[in-house]
Amino acid sequence: MSEQIKETNVVNLWANQYPEVKRWLSKIQVKGKNAFSLYRFCQWCGKTPPELLTLKDNPASKEMEQLLDDFVGGDIKTLTPSVKNHCVNAVKSFFKHNYKDLSKACGVMTIEKVTPYHKLAKEGLRKLWNWTLNPRDKALITFVCSTAIAKETLTKLQWKHLEENWEKVDLPCINIPSELLKGHGQGKYEGVRQITFLTPEAKRDLLNYKEWIEQKLMRKLAPEDNVFLETYSPYRPLSYYSFGLFIWRLSKDAGVPFSWHDARRWVNTALEQINISPNWARKIRGRKVRGEEAPYSQPSIEQLREKFKDVVPLIEFTSERPVIPKEVQEKLAALEEEQRKIKQQYGIFRKVGKRKSEKEKVKKETNGGDCGGQKVVTEADLTEHLRQGWRVVTALPSGNVVIEHG
Repeated sequence: MSEQIKETNVVNLWANQYPEVKRWLSKIQVKGKNAFSLYRFCQWCGKTPPELLTLKDNPASKEMEQLLDDFVGGDIKTLTPSVKNHCVNAVKSFFKHNYKDLSKACGVMTIEKVTPYHKLAKEGLRKLWNWTLNPRDKALITFVCSTAIAKETLTKLQWKHLEENWEKVDLPCINIPSELLKGHGQGKYEGVRQITFLTPEAKRDLLNYKEWIEQKLMRKLAPEDNVFLETYSPYRPLSYYSFGLFIWRLSKDAGVPFSWHDARRWVNTALEQINISPNWARKIRGRKVRGEEAPYSQPSIEQLREKFKDVVPLIEFTSERPVIPKEVQEKLAALEEEQRKIKQQYGIFRKVGKRKSEKEKVKKETNGGDCGGQKVVTEADLTEHLRQGWRVVTALPSGNVVIEHG
């Protein structure tokens, strides 16, 4: 009885027998998932990959495009819309890298999101982190929730992408070339880089993991070593599939809905809260910067690092109370004293009876709706927010202040 073909074995059992498929896979990063999507399409239409390519021997022929349209429009109960869409994209990519491009209009699908995005909170992320079983897994959670690095890039990330002497830097920079990012540096993605940083807790966990894995390897890690490795011999780089399986199991065991893409949203939401420049946010997330040449010089990185300081209190989650430097604590104490005086002056603690709900309604309208979250304001704006019932959470090294609605 032949072995069942699935995502984890499709390359060895099926793809490697076709030179055209091997050529295609050599040019893309995610091999197993894409090969399995092409395999599913070939099973549906009853053709091999070389037979598919012959349908475009005549560039004017639209037989292949019509086949994709039939695939999209057909009622295939074993495939979800998102799986069908991935099959279409894999087929188009296969043709592209065999120099037989298909029309962009063929196989177009509109995927409607059925379930809402996971609503992340620090308590949930802390529970997820606490459920991890080893230093590598702990490092993975804080690393991604700090850097917003995508799953595909994580499979290729090496120690050399961290800045030199990163162990001694407060907010270490990770500088990722375009080849490891979406688009792989081709076409409109040429020159794109991801410039992102480690929070203090992410740096702490990464140092612990580095020491732990070096003990297992019985050698020092080299700059060309992948950052995240399997936890058993021969300690191969963690694969795309393994990244997905790990977070699926951890999320299920901890009872905290979470995906690697949720971590990117976690960071991006915090960037929006500090009103960072959209282009700077795109650099941190590794996306194409619009309307500029996207400089990545050392002075530009230092500017970005200084702005990232404001994000740290919003995205760190492993401790219920963040560690605040002494000078910041003194500044915070002064702000709290000012807040106490304002509360006394404006009688915030008085009982307002039936008028309370009306005041709350006015307050929400004044502040643009439900203000249940945190946000960053300047010291100049702090007094007015305190009058409206906000309270100080922490002061930032930049001089800004994190507040939340009371």
